[in-house]
Amino acid sequence: MNKKNSLEYILQKDRFIIVSGLFIICVLAWLYIIYLYRQMIVMDMNAAFFAMPMTAHWSATDFILLFLMWLVMMIAMMTPSVAPLILIFAMVNRQRKQKQNPFVPAGYLIAGYFFIWAFFSLMAMLLQWLLQQVSLLNPEMIATSKMLGGIILIAAGIFQFTSIKQKCLRYCRTPVDFIHRNWKEGKKGALIMGMENGMYCLGCCWILMTLLFVSGIMNLIWIAVIALFVLIEKVLPKIKWISIGAGIALILYGAVILANP
Repeated sequence: MNKKNSLEYILQKDRFIIVSGLFIICVLAWLYIIYLYRQMIVMDMNAAFFAMPMTAHWSATDFILLFLMWLVMMIAMMTPSVAPLILIFAMVNRQRKQKQNPFVPAGYLIAGYFFIWAFFSLMAMLLQWLLQQVSLLNPEMIATSKMLGGIILIAAGIFQFTSIKQKCLRYCRTPVDFIHRNWKEGKKGALIMGMENGMYCLGCCWILMTLLFVSGIMNLIWIAVIALFVLIEKVLPKIKWISIGAGIALILYGAVILANP
């Protein structure tokens, strides 16, 4: 086997391992979300792994479990859309190793990326707690105020047309360019690269996640729709009408809700 064929074989093996690992992570995250959803359906408040606090007084366990809920949900929703970046990083890293450069596992990039979404999960959990304190969120984790829901929908729709959304989306859509522009050596460098990409991703998608407060945080259909929309926006940049159409639809939907309190 010549050197070229050997490198191609190694790269194919890397891709298979990484794709398989990401697939398993994503499936496990979705299974956990489905488990939580089923617990809510049967209102089994004695569930060992999850319970939505029925009162405004949260225990330390409540905070931890609801933070975990948000984090797992973000992992389930964002793993497919970040997969191209991880695959490209692994390919470049493997090629650099062939030139005697230090090898850095893709896990450091992944850890940096989801560290940013862990921060978002913490903020979302605290917002959930705050909304429950002021009775704007019911035990089913749905906003009780149509005005709040309408405002969130309109804000999310308007955000689709802002310059910051478009700038962050450009970075997310071009993982090859991101790798070349932001490459950093070593494990720490890979961790920082993951965090940088995570920040662009967060800047692009954070307000879409707040839509879950309107539909219900554990609404499986909305979770799946938002995850699919994020994936399409990132991996199919030529289909611009989807982003524009989504923005218009969100604004109109929010306006209808505000017009019919």
